[in-house]
Amino acid sequence: MTDRLYYTDSYLREFRASIVDRAGDGCRLYLDRTAFYPTSGGQPFDTGLIAGAPVVDVVDEGDRIAHVLAEPVDAAGEAECRIDWDRRFDHMQQHSGQHLLSAVFAELFALPTVSVHFGADSATLDLEAPSLGADQILDAEIRANRLVCENRPISVAFAESSADLGLRKASQREGSVRIVVIDGLDRSACGGTHVRATGEIGPIFLRKQDKVRNSVRVEFLCGLRAFRRARADFQALSQVAQVFSGLLDDAPELVRAQSESLRALEKQRRALESELAAFQGRDLYERTAPDPAGLRRAVERRACGPLDGLRGLAQSFCSRPRAIFVGIVEEPPSLLLATSEDSGCDAGKTLRAALTAAGGRGGGSARLAQGSVPSRQAIEPVLAALQ
Repeated sequence: MTDRLYYTDSYLREFRASIVDRAGDGCRLYLDRTAFYPTSGGQPFDTGLIAGAPVVDVVDEGDRIAHVLAEPVDAAGEAECRIDWDRRFDHMQQHSGQHLLSAVFAELFALPTVSVHFGADSATLDLEAPSLGADQILDAEIRANRLVCENRPISVAFAESSADLGLRKASQREGSVRIVVIDGLDRSACGGTHVRATGEIGPIFLRKQDKVRNSVRVEFLCGLRAFRRARADFQALSQVAQVFSGLLDDAPELVRAQSESLRALEKQRRALESELAAFQGRDLYERTAPDPAGLRRAVERRACGPLDGLRGLAQSFCSRPRAIFVGIVEEPPSLLLATSEDSGCDAGKTLRAALTAAGGRGGGSARLAQGSVPSRQAIEPVLAALQ
């Protein structure tokens, strides 16, 4: 059985331990005691060094903890062990911050935490709620940071599961239960590593929220993560302000005004394109001689671009009598077929059959259809079938 040193001392960075077993050609070690935290409860594993070899994974196997190394270790007896402290302390800040946030959401809004996840860049907690308002997020963030400033002690206690433990969430564990206590705020069964006081959590920053089934997922960052994210947000907003030659505080309004201007210009552009397509379609119709059956057939070919760019021209051309229009884009290889009501041709059925024969796919209505083919070479047999 591995003695878990992190249960009683999350700040232990270096220690010596005896190698009691090994596997995987010496890359999987078992120690008599360890300060390396294994992946558990949503908290990622610790990294560091054992006898000079990098630790790449720590696995909880029940009674024992396996240390997976990047290279085999030949050492026998005792080994020098060192925790990657920056990674460990970051996880301590996030985990303690999560306990505090879960307690705050329960305290302010009676919302229980369903699950948590600690990622490399941010962490999330899922709250049992159909929705969460922006004002609730702000209230929780303010309350959490006030508790950080109070620097309340965070301690660890052990008790038997049969006792009334006063936990925020009941534990299913039997026997001895490890309890993490935030003074005057929270008691939670937890085997993770934590800071000594709320002040060490550092600033708490709540970001986006997402609907996940019957819960709301809230993204949060604590400590140096929160600082780095706030700094990155500030720099991004500063660059936006510089682009508009405005003040930082005016950036949202400047972006809003620019967005409205772009929408107006886009609406104007679409109107002009529609007018141009109508003119080009009329001109093309007049320049296209009817065949012996009285049908005017036009083919418009373009090297690249969206097929929708030909839609206005096709509709204008076929708004006139006895007209069939074929539009082709070579990259990506695609075709469009439009027909007038009196052309005697169902665009959807005709194009679908031609595309299928060439290994393509598509379809549409009786008057307008479009689709794609697997290559440029496949365009020609489709075109031949439409003429």
